[in-house]
Amino acid sequence: MPYDEIYRIKTLNNIAQVGLSQFPAGRYVHGADVDEPHAILVRSANLLELEPSKGLLAVGRAGAGTNNIDISRLASLGVPVFNTPGANANAVKELVLSGLLLSSRNLVGAIDFVSNLTLDGQLSKNVEEGKKKYAGRELPGRTLGIIGLGKIGSLVADVAMRLGMRVVGFDPGITVEAAWSLPAGVVKAASIESLVRDSDFISLHVPLNDATKNLIDDKCLALMSADTVLLNFSRGAVVDNAALVTALRAKKIKQYICDFPNESLIDVDGVIALPHLGASTVEAEENCATMVVEQIRGYLEHGNVVNAVNFPNVLMSRESPFRIVVINENVPHMVSQVSTVLGDAKLNIHNMINKSLNEIAITLVDVDDSVGDDVLNTIRNIEGVQRVRYLNGA
Repeated sequence: MPYDEIYRIKTLNNIAQVGLSQFPAGRYVHGADVDEPHAILVRSANLLELEPSKGLLAVGRAGAGTNNIDISRLASLGVPVFNTPGANANAVKELVLSGLLLSSRNLVGAIDFVSNLTLDGQLSKNVEEGKKKYAGRELPGRTLGIIGLGKIGSLVADVAMRLGMRVVGFDPGITVEAAWSLPAGVVKAASIESLVRDSDFISLHVPLNDATKNLIDDKCLALMSADTVLLNFSRGAVVDNAALVTALRAKKIKQYICDFPNESLIDVDGVIALPHLGASTVEAEENCATMVVEQIRGYLEHGNVVNAVNFPNVLMSRESPFRIVVINENVPHMVSQVSTVLGDAKLNIHNMINKSLNEIAITLVDVDDSVGDDVLNTIRNIEGVQRVRYLNGA
């Protein structure tokens, strides 16, 4: 896009103003009533049935989960979907800690007990007689099993160890970056089965996908002890609710603490369900908004991709005002074809980078001179090219 063209950003939920303020005035317009947007910012709004306009270039999710977005379809249209992993990690960590304490000290039942006491002049006596039912257990020396050792799982592990808990972790897909940030004292479990057998408390921190849906099923629940507390602050569908309710009613496990109310869980003994509070702090909302705006700007203005769930990460410093962004199917000879078109047009390549992820590839090319529409159209006509953008600004 020419540097003087205005980018239009549509917001489908309340996005924190501290983040929106990072869009430069005069270069961007944003709001719920923006038509034909170049980018959409969303939190929980359902985009699964979205019919994207032809000019849509990106979608930004101010949060980690993207289950409300059809990321595969958008990828096929050359539209990256950004999220904000880690931006709400501290908020979720604190909620997990709250869940541990709610459970271990029987706080929900104790609060209900006091709230329902009759003011009959015998309050102190009734308190002393009734509190015996709510005796709890302390956390030091207990084992916390963590399934999923990304940013949130790592923070939960750290705070649990500081409380004196033994921490066992399982994550076959852990990244090098996550491994470096993991506290050294975390014991690696060989499997989910061994982890659940060995844990007093189990905390789930995995994304929802085909591999993790109903990850905690009847077989997994059968391996837990009658005193096990399961905490789920990742996604509701990671747990098979029908199997869970059966296990709770049969006293096969002790409690389920989650952030995802479900009709099947209401009024089930042993369930403490919170109203999806994981990222509901001022700080988390501001962090998510700031992070997603930075990512959207980086892509719109420079073609850089950071934290897209359906595109490869690609980052190249801007060394020329003339940049071409090519999004294409991940097939052989694509880079050479683009280079040939530029060479035939006598355009010198100053810098180039190509990255791929599954079926998608993206190439950033900085050239030393301005690029004409004929060259751009020739690249667009290469078989397998999905989208070509020309960013002719500093």
